[in-house]
Parts: sequence; C-alpha cells; structure tokens
Amino acid sequence: MQKNDNNSLFSDLYFIFSSAFILMLLQTLLRAILLWRNNDLSAAIPNHDLIQAFITGLRFDLIVTVYILLPLIIGLLFKKGLNNRKAYTLWLTFVSSVMIFLAIVELDFYHEFHTRLNSLVFEYMKEDPATVLSMIWYGFPVVTYLIIIGLLITALFFIFTLNSRINQTKSTDKTRYSLRMTAFFVVLLISVVAARGTLRQGPPLRWGDAFQSHYLFANHLGLNGVYTLAKAVIGTKKGDNKWLKKMPIAEADNTVEQMVLTPSDTQLDPDYSPVLRTYHARTVESKKPLNVVFILMESFSGEYVGALGHDEAITPEFDKLAKQGLLFNRFFSNGTHTHQGMFASLACFPNLPHYEYLMQQPEGSNHFSGLIQMTADRDYQSMYVYNGDFAWDNQKGFFGAQGMQRFIGRHDFVNPVFSDPTWGVSDQDMFDRAAEELQKMPNDKPFFAFLQTLSNHTPYALPTPLPVAKVTGHGELNEHLTAMRYADWALGQFFKKVAKSDYFDNTLFVLVGDHGFSTPNQVTDIDMLKFHVPLLVLGPNVVKNYGHSNSTVGAQVDIAPTVAGLLGGDTTYSCWGRDLLNIHDAGFAVIKPSGSDPTTAIIDDNKVLVKSTDNSASLYQYQLLPIASASEIYDTADTEKLDHRLDAYIESATSTLLQGKAGVKTPNKGMALNDQSSE
Repeated sequence: MQKNDNNSLFSDLYFIFSSAFILMLLQTLLRAILLWRNNDLSAAIPNHDLIQAFITGLRFDLIVTVYILLPLIIGLLFKKGLNNRKAYTLWLTFVSSVMIFLAIVELDFYHEFHTRLNSLVFEYMKEDPATVLSMIWYGFPVVTYLIIIGLLITALFFIFTLNSRINQTKSTDKTRYSLRMTAFFVVLLISVVAARGTLRQGPPLRWGDAFQSHYLFANHLGLNGVYTLAKAVIGTKKGDNKWLKKMPIAEADNTVEQMVLTPSDTQLDPDYSPVLRTYHARTVESKKPLNVVFILMESFSGEYVGALGHDEAITPEFDKLAKQGLLFNRFFSNGTHTHQGMFASLACFPNLPHYEYLMQQPEGSNHFSGLIQMTADRDYQSMYVYNGDFAWDNQKGFFGAQGMQRFIGRHDFVNPVFSDPTWGVSDQDMFDRAAEELQKMPNDKPFFAFLQTLSNHTPYALPTPLPVAKVTGHGELNEHLTAMRYADWALGQFFKKVAKSDYFDNTLFVLVGDHGFSTPNQVTDIDMLKFHVPLLVLGPNVVKNYGHSNSTVGAQVDIAPTVAGLLGGDTTYSCWGRDLLNIHDAGFAVIKPSGSDPTTAIIDDNKVLVKSTDNSASLYQYQLLPIASASEIYDTADTEKLDHRLDAYIESATSTLLQGKAGVKTPNKGMALNDQSSE
C-alpha cells in the first residue's frame, strides 16, 4: 500500500518535471526560430556568443516555466494529487499556445524594432485596434504564421497528453499526506530558487544579466519575450522609477544648467525650472519675420541618406536639397517611435523613462515650450498637415492644447492619388495639399506649418505605378528602402512646387527624420543607427552664415532653440536643448528607445555611454562613417562624468514634468499636475 502511495507521488513529480522539460525545450526552440528569422543580425556574431545567449536564455526560460507550473505545484497539496491530468494538460496547452503566439508575433516585432516584446505592444494596440490589425494584415505573412501557430499548438497538445499518461498510477488508498507535504515543500523550494534565475545573494535575474556580449542581438537573444512583456506589464509603475532620486534635485538641476544654458541665455527662475530662460539670438538679415515650415519624415534613417555619405541612391532629392542648405551630420532622434519624434521636436521635451508616450499620459497636459509656443508668441499662424488620422497618438488633442490652430488629416483629402486602407493618403498627396494650403496662407502674418509624412511605414503601401524604381540588393530592407525612396521623391516634388511661390525666399525650411529603423548593423547596446537621422535647414542666409555642414552632436530637442536662433531676437522658453549654431562644445544628445526597454544613453562628441536601470553602464567610442561602428573603451573619468550627466538630465526633466513645470511659467502654473509617484 505504501508502495502504491509512493508510486502515485512519483507519478505526480514525474509529470511536473517532465512538463518543465517540455516547456524548456519549447522555449529553446522558439529562441532558435527567432535566431533563424533574424539571421542577418547573427552573421557576424561568434558562435561562442550565440551559445552563451542560449545558455543565458535557459535561466530566463526557467523563470517563465516556474510560473506556468504553479497550478501543478499547488496540486501536490491535494490528497488525490494530480489525478485530473486532463485539466492540467489543457492548462499547459493553453499557456504554451500563448507562448507560441507571442513568439511568432515577436519574429517580425524584433525584426522591425530590434527589441524584445515590451510595452510598445500595448501602446500600439490601445491606439486604434482596427488600424493596427490592418497594418499587420497587409504588412506581414499572417496566414503563414497562423498555420505555423496551429501546427505547433496541435503538436504540443499531443505531447502534453502523451506525457500525462506516462507513469500515471491510480490508487484508491489514502496517500500518506506527510510525505506529499514534504515533497511539496521540496518542489516549492526548488521553484523559488529557479524563479530567481540565479543563486547569488541580492536581486534575482534581471534584464541586464542577458548583456554579456559585445553584440546587441546576442544579448537580446538571451532574453525571453514572455518575461520582458510581463515586466512591461508589472514593472513600469512610476513609483518604481529608478531614475529618480539618484542625487539631490538641486545637484541634478545644477548639472543640467551647466549642460544646457549658454552665455546667450538669461535664466529666469531656477526654482521653477533649471532650463527656463530667455535666449538672446543674433539679429537676422530679414525685412520681415521668416515663415517656418517644419517637415518630419517618417523612418528617414541617416544610414541611407546620400548626403550623409551613403551612396545608395535612396535619397537623391534630399541630397540635392542638402547642397542648398545646412546639414547636421551627427544628429539623433530622442526616441525610436514617431510619438517621441513629435513631442521632442515640437514640444522641445526629451524622451524619458516611463514617459515615452507623453502625448497620451496625464503629464502631457503641461503647456510645453517649443516651436508651437515660440511661433505663437510671435503671432504666427499655424497649420498641421498629415497623411493619417489625428486620433492616432492623440495628436490633435495634444498639439491642439499646445496651440496648433489648424489640422488637415486623412479625412480632409478629396480624390487622393493613393489612399492606403491602413494609414491614409500617400506622401505625394500630403505634400500636394500642403503646397496648396501654404499658397493660400494670408500674407498679413508669418506662418508656422508642420508637415508629417507616413508612407515609409509598414505595410509600405505605395501608388501603382511607382514614380521611382524599386530598391534592390538590400534583402529584406528592399521594400522599406523603396518606400523611403518614394518619400524622398515626394519631398522633391514638393520643393519644386514651393520654390516658385512668393513666400519661398522668406521661409525657413527644417527637415528631420522622426527616427531611423532597424538595420543588420547594431551599433552599441542601444542600436544607435535607429536614432541617427538627418537634420537639414534651408533658408535665407543660412549657408552664408553657417556653411553647408555641421558636425555638432544634437537631438530633436535642439531643433526649437536652433530655429529660435535663426529667427533672431529674444525667445523665452523651457527647452531641454540648445541652439546648435551658437555653442562652442561638441554637443550632446540623450536618447532612449520606445517602449519599456530600460536602456538610455548619452552621446557626447564621439563617445556614447549606454546605461540600464540596474546602473550598469558601458562607454563606447563610435564613428558613423565610412561604416558605422563602435568599440568599448574603459575610461573611468569619462564614464563617471557622462553617467552623472545622464542621471541628472533625466531626474531634473522628470521632476519638472511631474510638477507641471515643463513649459514657460504663467500666472496659473507652478502647481503640481501629479503629486503621486505611481500610476
């Protein structure tokens, strides 16, 4: 009888541990599929690093496995043990199905964004499910993936069913419960250790533990998509913001003042904001105020811009324009999503951890400084022309509250040349309409116009026939680069039209990419090429005064101050950037990926410090030409200096945001918008 009891307990233990083995094998298989899908990223990675990624991945997989097996572990407490194998088999099949579904989704998610599953998934889905589903349907092999998912789930169901029947013994005798309790506590102890992912004292396994290679993809491969997605759900509360309180706020503000303020700035109220100041620009050579046309180009990566040294014939029109204007060749986006490109460029506020989707968060109700406020203070008319729907990213709500006067979006176009069912009208339609509207602007006031492109975005739906030749020779990037070439063509057509207008010679044109995109060359742990974008300025006397090229390091938060300098006179703002044409150092940029990826970085001249929230930091020396690359360097003084500046910048900016002091001070401002530290 005792033998039967032991066999029954042994059967339960076998079922638990064999199920764990199956789950571990499944996750290793899914990691191998991710490696296969992104083989272009692994080509240059040594086999040793890839093997290490799989070994590290086992530790993350083990954490996920333990949580999946909790119902089975708890089942050991029942007197009949795990006799209801059918229910447990269904549970294991269900969670494995979710795991498989997420892994298949992650194949193209990673290929597109170069990050494991994170909060970006939720940000997309909560926007407009219909638009997102349309993008997925038209942009990816959905049917093929569904078939693969179905086959894998079916196979897993049969494997789990077969496994549940092996060594299963049934006994009608009462189980010696003390033995079962002992087994439960032993398994529970093993599970607790396994769920930590490490035997070390202190914190359990963390994101940063996967970063053991000089190759970013190898580090990401060691992570687990379910793990990173779960962390995005439960680990992004603002109360857990590890970037805050790294130093006294007075010290952070003082550091920011040294980083941002220039001799041409008069600080107004340091107790309100360290960057609130009046900027005294040089006098411009213009009889009347300059108009401003700001163009934000979707996914306009600097890595494929001819004028930046990449002779790929992707951007011939932009390259022609670059010869007429001033091109910044070490310029970076503050984030890797259009959302961050918009608020960093227009609102002059950085992309911060936990506030990557500022335009949709309560803190976005700050009245920010930036191009809209600056031009409104000068009594400019303002207009926003866009291919898509302004409901996406809360664009109309956010920019309307910031003072944008007029919006023209996808529903305002009549008989467009091409309309994509996912996003809206084509870039050439957007630029044609913009040219028409600019021509109709009343000439009694200067104007500020914001134009945003969209065709260079998945699913890359373009007019037929295409006005440009398709790009070849770049593998999976051919379609993306064809869309970029088309966007460049549409830009060229726009300038051919507006060059004939009566306002052209009195207008400042500013062109910038909202962000780059993933390429096989992942430079440093933050994938720098996703941030490298061109900034081009064309206007009266720009080349005469500043030349054709500028190598100062800058980011999108520097655009508004630079425009303020070109407009001339005094401008009051709380911008977190500087006039790149009126500084005497090499410049800096603070950048962060979109989503809950905790990585941040500060670029200073030819060095970049990459940091995660676990305080691990790596210092690199980088180059963008002839081939973008970086090598890790070990300079304690520079590492400590840049680490301190990065911490101070993020802490100070976050503090002003939470206190409602991110913009220009007004009589009714100064009260905190959000006194609580958690969501």
